[in-house]
Amino acid sequence: MYKLAAFDAYGTLFDVFSMGQLVERFYPVNGQTFALMWRDRQIEYTRLTTMSDPNPSGSKYYLPFLEITVRSLRYVCKRFNLDLTHEIESKLMQHYEKLVSFEDSLMVLKTLTKKGMSTAILSNGSREMLATVVESNGLKPYLNKVVTVEEVRLFKTAPQTYQLLLKEFPYQKNEVLFISSNAWDALAAKWFGFDVFWVNRLGHPFEEIGDKPTYEGKSLTEVLSVI
Repeated sequence: MYKLAAFDAYGTLFDVFSMGQLVERFYPVNGQTFALMWRDRQIEYTRLTTMSDPNPSGSKYYLPFLEITVRSLRYVCKRFNLDLTHEIESKLMQHYEKLVSFEDSLMVLKTLTKKGMSTAILSNGSREMLATVVESNGLKPYLNKVVTVEEVRLFKTAPQTYQLLLKEFPYQKNEVLFISSNAWDALAAKWFGFDVFWVNRLGHPFEEIGDKPTYEGKSLTEVLSVI
């Protein structure tokens, strides 16, 4: 039924919350709490950028995702009253750019490739960030394309970002399965018209607005059961 499996990157293929362990090496804080706030601020900045100028030609407030990630880190350090030195910032960002993928990411992509499916990433991430993290985890041979929102200069959940997949591949909406661990991302992709698999690793409730995901599972491995 599906010809393209399109994956969100951060939080879905790559473990953004693993940053908490590294943070604890530098600061006497709860690393998980820090990582959650960092991630929330990062997403909040993407939304502010897009909602404040949803111009079809791109938001005038657009910043590359790498820059948004750095600025989010700086904000959270201020919230925690932490001294973010240039050295610590560099080490944290170097680690972020080479986040470790979840244990099942590589296996799932390999299996889909063997089945003859097209595979892709659709991410807010900038080209440089995505190229680095994909290469460092050995995923490149199993991805047909890595699609970034940089082209439209708007972040997810703008419809133009999901449209990029239909621009890059010769498929119809009903031939695409979009996979994300972020409920807001899954919901927006569903609204756009894709079938969606929500990877609900933490057992959270889904959003209280909009349509439920087409499929739901606790791991990426469960995606294989619907393809």
